[in-house]
Amino acid sequence: MSEPTACSRARSCPDPSYCQRCDLLVGLEGFHVLEVAERGERLRVVVESAPSPMGCRVCGVITHSRGRRDVVLVDVPCFGRPVQLIWRKRTWRCAEPTCEVGGFTEQHAQLAAPRALLTTRACWWAIAQLRREHASVAGLARQLGTTWRTVWRSIKPLLEQMAADEDRFADVATLGVDEHIWHHVSTKPITDGGRGPKELTGMVDLTRDQQGRVRARLLDLVPGRSGKAYADWLDERGEGFRAGVKVAALDPFQGYKTAIDDKLQDAVAVLDAFHIVKLGTNAVDECRRRVQQETLGHRGRKGDPLYGISKLLRAGAEKLTDKQWTRFENAIAANEAHLQVYLAWSCAQQLRSAYRHRDTAEGKKIATKIIETFPTCPVPEIARLGRTLKRWRTAFLAYFDTGRSNNGGTEAVNGLIELHRRVARGFRNRDNYRLRMLLIGGGLTSPHLK
Repeated sequence: MSEPTACSRARSCPDPSYCQRCDLLVGLEGFHVLEVAERGERLRVVVESAPSPMGCRVCGVITHSRGRRDVVLVDVPCFGRPVQLIWRKRTWRCAEPTCEVGGFTEQHAQLAAPRALLTTRACWWAIAQLRREHASVAGLARQLGTTWRTVWRSIKPLLEQMAADEDRFADVATLGVDEHIWHHVSTKPITDGGRGPKELTGMVDLTRDQQGRVRARLLDLVPGRSGKAYADWLDERGEGFRAGVKVAALDPFQGYKTAIDDKLQDAVAVLDAFHIVKLGTNAVDECRRRVQQETLGHRGRKGDPLYGISKLLRAGAEKLTDKQWTRFENAIAANEAHLQVYLAWSCAQQLRSAYRHRDTAEGKKIATKIIETFPTCPVPEIARLGRTLKRWRTAFLAYFDTGRSNNGGTEAVNGLIELHRRVARGFRNRDNYRLRMLLIGGGLTSPHLK
């Protein structure tokens, strides 16, 4: 164990007992460094505030000093080592006999909250690492030289305070909604020791900034995948929030559409482009598998013509090379029944072209033609797709009238959620899960996170 380090006192120091250079290095305004030492793998730093007269916080009478007492805190890691901060707190006793305060201890919110185990800056450092560096709480605990429970209990009140701020729901003009699975165990109620529903419904702010860019921001996560879960959340937000939403993006799920129609009467519902194109691709794949069974009587195998182009059928026509086109044409020509697959693929490419067209007006014309022709297509999979698009006609065409609004930002937030669930090796507590995902999804804001 090494001895405490001591630096030479600068002549410019106003108080010869403190060193400005040590104070500057530690960076705690209003505090002075008394000692820096190594204690095993930790760096031990002792700080205190300068002596000064102190008045009673109730009656204002000048108090009597009762010395100092040491409080041990965990601070931000320094030079690759955990830091143990010893705060020599000043204590006083009120000299007024009738004052009910008696004795009290020095407090400094910028250094640490009362009864805290981590310094304030260590808490915000940990929160920033979770958001920006995709860290795990366990990893942060190792860097801080403490336990998972200590870190989480220290930062959780700050996350809850940010989550309770209703101002974060202001100015939402475009709202996205999607569901995801947050655990894969039994769905026993929380009161019976379970984790509750596997599905959560997530609401995301997709409002564009002044430059026209979407800054996707997770607003909330509620249990369940239903129109009621979405509608109840919209009710909780109030009339002002609902009136401000002008565009509501969603996947083709009728439950969410019903909630939008009931609660967001002034908003335009828009079907997500990715999911519509995916429906077209799935229709082609279903057609390929059906024709495969009808012609060969078994699932696709190596050497089967249609199985050999299964990946090409999912690609855009403009991305195929000459060699791939040759493979494609040979597979279709191998059997007359394969023309059904070609027709289904051509319809899916037409659907894709509507979204890819540079001019939204022309894209809308293609989409309108799709709604009129697909339901009568001789390929049953495409006819079923056409009936689906016809049923969702208004929301399908709204994409071309709302500046290409879509649910892509919501899917991006879901990607972050999946990443952090893997980093954490899963979650057991839904409330903790919600706070973590609101943090990494941008739903929580604070000056400390800028």
